[in-house]
This record gives sequence, structure tokens and C-alpha cells, in this order.
Amino acid sequence: MNNARQLLTWSLSFILILVFSITAMKSCTRIDAGHEGILVKLYGTDKGVQDVNLVTGRVWYNPFTEEVFQFPTFVQTVDYPAFTVNAKDGSVFTVDPTISFRVSPGESPRIFSKYRKDIELITKTTLFNYTRDAFRIQFNLYTTDSIISNRQTFEDKVQIALDKALRKEGFELEQMTSGLQYPDEIVRAVNLKNRAVQQALQVENELKVAEAQARKKIVEAEAEARANELRQRTLTPLLIQQQFIEKWDGKTPLYGNSPTFFKNVQ
Repeated sequence: MNNARQLLTWSLSFILILVFSITAMKSCTRIDAGHEGILVKLYGTDKGVQDVNLVTGRVWYNPFTEEVFQFPTFVQTVDYPAFTVNAKDGSVFTVDPTISFRVSPGESPRIFSKYRKDIELITKTTLFNYTRDAFRIQFNLYTTDSIISNRQTFEDKVQIALDKALRKEGFELEQMTSGLQYPDEIVRAVNLKNRAVQQALQVENELKVAEAQARKKIVEAEAEARANELRQRTLTPLLIQQQFIEKWDGKTPLYGNSPTFFKNVQ
């Protein structure tokens, strides 16, 4: 009988030790580098997020009444699906945004307390909604022409508005690209305009070449005329006879029916 009691006592002790060991193993976690840990009360009057930021390191907690979540604080990049928005004058633009953001230091508990979601789900839902609203609001303030003419200014204002909205929620916007795509009719109009400009430039260049060639011919003709005039002025009979004598081969040339030494050049 005593042996049975001792065995039972030993078994219960072993079970308690085993449970305690398992509990102790589960009641300790380590917060990874680049993360913030938050301790969540699951039961009781203190249920919710404690007003404590758990930094990187080892954290002890009660696994039966508490839970530890980790929020990344490093920069994350997300490529959202494309969506359409209307400009002030009704034109439909397509936006395919990509944003880079991070959780502001110390803001993890407040973010989790408000949304009760992990960072991945918050990124896909809440942050996407803020991104879409930032574009929608700015598009409603701009006409099609002003967006095309001032695209960089427009995108800067979208980024400023989005950063302001995210900071209120505990996030910081690092970078944003819009992936803005113009309406098809605008693209066609721009292509036609560019083609017309290119053709006009081509015609203008051809005219310049033709004018240059005409001027060249005029200059050449004027130069030739002046040269001929100069030759005519200097080409006297005496000069011709002198050049003839210099080049004469000693034979008397014949001009007409009788030998003549000099030909009349008048």
C-alpha cells in the first residue's frame, strides 16, 4: 500500500515537474533584432496591450494568460495591386503603387492595440486603404493637363499626404513610387503630338539643309563670276603673246592659209 502511494506521489511529482518544465520553456521567448516585442494580456481586467515596449532580448511571460507578439521595425517594401482613380475633369488614371515604410520606434503597442492584427495583415488592408485614399484625394484636385504637366509635383504631394496619414497611425513612409499610367486617349494624343513635332523638326532641318546648299551655290557662283571678271581684266593681248612665247616649242604655228606667228586675239 505504501509502495503504491509512493509510486503515485512520484508519478504526480514527475508530471508536475514535466508540466512546469514545458510551461517554463514556453514562457520565455527572444525578441529578434530589428523587432519590437509587445506583451498582450489575454484575460482579466488588464486585458489588452501593456504600456510597455519590450526591446530585443529575452522576455519571460505567463503563456496561460499572456502572449508576446513581434513587430518588425526595419524598412519593408510592398507592391500593391493596381487601381483606378478619377482626375478632377473625369479622366481615369491607373495607379500601380509601391511603398517602403517602417513602424515608428515605440509605436508597436499602440498599433496592435488599435487594430488587433499582425503587421502583414495591417499592411495588406489598412496601409493599402491609406495609400489609395491619398491618391484619390490628390487626383480630385488636379485636372488631366495639370497632372501630365506637373507630374513630379503631383506625386510629391501624394507622398507628403500619405506620410502624414501614416505617421498618425505609428508608421513612417520611406519611399513611394506611383506607377502612374495615363488614359489610353491621352497616350494616343501625346504620341500624335510627338509625331507631329518630329515631322516638323524634320521638315525644318530639311529646309535648313536646302538653304545652306543654295547659299553655297550662290557663293560658288559669285566667286566664279568674280574670278572670270578678274581674268578678263588682266588677260591683255600683250600678256597672251608673252605666255605664248614662254610656252612656244620653236615651231611656227599656222593660222589660216599663210604662216602667221601671232594670232589676232582681239
